[in-house]
Amino acid sequence: MAKVLVTGAAGFIGSNLSSRLLDKGDTVVGLDNLNPYYDVNLKKARLARLQGRTGFSHVNMDLEDRDGISELFNNEKFDKVVNLAAQAGVRYSLENPLAYVDTNMVGFAHLLEGCRHNAVKHFVFASSSSVYGANTNMPFSVHNNVDHPLSLYAASKKANELMAHTYAHLFRLPVTGLRFFTVYGPWGRPDMALYLFTKAILAGEPINVFNKGKMRRDFTYIDDIVEGVVRVLERTPTANPSWDSNNPDPATSNAPYKIYNIGNNNQVELMDYIKALEESLGIPAKMNMMEMQPGDVPATWANVDDLIEDVGFRPQTTVQEGISRFVEWYREYHNI
Repeated sequence: MAKVLVTGAAGFIGSNLSSRLLDKGDTVVGLDNLNPYYDVNLKKARLARLQGRTGFSHVNMDLEDRDGISELFNNEKFDKVVNLAAQAGVRYSLENPLAYVDTNMVGFAHLLEGCRHNAVKHFVFASSSSVYGANTNMPFSVHNNVDHPLSLYAASKKANELMAHTYAHLFRLPVTGLRFFTVYGPWGRPDMALYLFTKAILAGEPINVFNKGKMRRDFTYIDDIVEGVVRVLERTPTANPSWDSNNPDPATSNAPYKIYNIGNNNQVELMDYIKALEESLGIPAKMNMMEMQPGDVPATWANVDDLIEDVGFRPQTTVQEGISRFVEWYREYHNI
């Protein structure tokens, strides 16, 4: 069984992944600084589900703490590392851009250094579908160029992919980047649409529907995301022997480097997503039809062919099923 560092362990994806790794017998060190970007009580509640379980320990630390991260790696000697800690949110990146530089780039470099100097066997990190930016060639493929991000959040995730490739090339550190597509489900983030919509509808308040409802998203259920991460974590990347420097493939390399999309491979209109939520709640939504916000994109759609071919998995939870599970959790968590 592996000893795994999971950063962002009190977060939405991190807490669910940590639980799954513990289920399979791994030892998990969960790093999280419990920052107040959103409700800290929700983060503590997620963490409480993990604390006390055999094989789990929590470290409260910032990724920006260079000496602290270095000491943690030196002391723990991790087999594998999964980086899910980040300053999240496209819209917040318009207000506080330097927070994204500090955590998503400086903190990321500290993790790369920790892996480099401590013989970590596989470093897996969260990228994002937002890296596709101005690209409208759909479904989004990991083999497409992604040099036109539309927010600093997206740019920081693209930077992570570049930084990771450099370490794979220079130090032969096996690295895998995962581009997640609009993750939702129980224990989700309160700044995400599903949580905001549910809260407002139950309170009889209108919801803000951006781009006047003409958004399309590849909504991906949390259990599918976790399954994808677990499978990828067990598949250490190797150099692609057919990689051609005259026609470079962005998803692979002559270094031990790989990029995957993890998405549902299915576009859903935002209005259909809202309809599924209305049906689960049994309450019609009042809507404020809004313009598109800066930094947003009108559509996302994941090509997951590489994920299927390499690890034999494709997400397939329907939004009706996923939203129903979220609503059930929401009512229980908030005693509604």
